[in-house]
Amino acid sequence: MTEANITVEDVASEDPSKVIKLVRIKGQLDESNVDEKSKEIYALIEQNPKGLNLIFDLENLEYMNSKSIGYLTDWYGKVNEGGGAIALAKPKPNILDILNVVGITQLVQSYATLDEAKFALTKQNG
Repeated sequence: MTEANITVEDVASEDPSKVIKLVRIKGQLDESNVDEKSKEIYALIEQNPKGLNLIFDLENLEYMNSKSIGYLTDWYGKVNEGGGAIALAKPKPNILDILNVVGITQLVQSYATLDEAKFALTKQNG
């Protein structure tokens, strides 16, 4: 099985109705692990059905397969339904290229730094 680690941290928000979580993904999301790893994100969404905002820190993500892109699209839909948003931070050029080609970046904004992503989500709608 290919190695992939997901860690989740709280991000401070001035708006109490807005929950912001930083999701760091490290390694490779592929057929051997993506279904198992996606459960962690679905659990996070279920725990925070309203006002959840996710920042995906992709700095250490080396590879993602088409199935993981599908999950990302689904997470976007679920978070968006709850009035939240998703942002991507520091994707490697190969990851960003893939996301551009499939059109994810038309839905989900990508930022060069974590601070830019945090700023965008803390100031959004507020």
